[in-house]
Amino acid sequence: MLDNFRKRELPQTPRVQSPYSKLQEALNPAAPEPAKFDGFKIDAPKPTPPAPQESRPPRADEGTPSKLIVGPDIKLKGAEITDCDTLVVEGRVEASMDARVIQISESGSFHGTVGVDVAEIRGRFDGEMTARKQLIIHPGGKVTGKIHYGKIVIEEGGELSGDVGTISGVKSANLSSSPKQAIQAASH
Repeated sequence: MLDNFRKRELPQTPRVQSPYSKLQEALNPAAPEPAKFDGFKIDAPKPTPPAPQESRPPRADEGTPSKLIVGPDIKLKGAEITDCDTLVVEGRVEASMDARVIQISESGSFHGTVGVDVAEIRGRFDGEMTARKQLIIHPGGKVTGKIHYGKIVIEEGGELSGDVGTISGVKSANLSSSPKQAIQAASH
């Protein structure tokens, strides 16, 4: 009785494949089939990814610029950051570094020692900073500690306090967050 329900073997006719259909199979692989003899094999070329485009030309002394982004909700602690052109801080960093540029976003904070050409602060910086060319403090930015700079720009709403002076040391003042106290400190 079970013999009636068994699968019947039907004779199969061999399929004739053209070179075009073999190419299509190579480019669009279907479900794996049992291995068959293949008189020739066609390999599909692998696409090469486009080269990344840079927003600025690389420095003459280095091949390509390097950029480290510490994203929001990320904490990087106890590191020494070297060989970095630009550090973008959106989270929290406790480290020492020497780079060309540091950018601290509104949500970012940096605690440690920094030597940079340009510092752009929108968040918080606490520690020792040497901005060899320029220090820019945007509205909402707060910089505290031992700060030395080539040039400085403090936009309305930006704060600077601590031991502050130019790199040349010509002008130096101990500033607090109150403009009145800063004027008094500078006049003594």
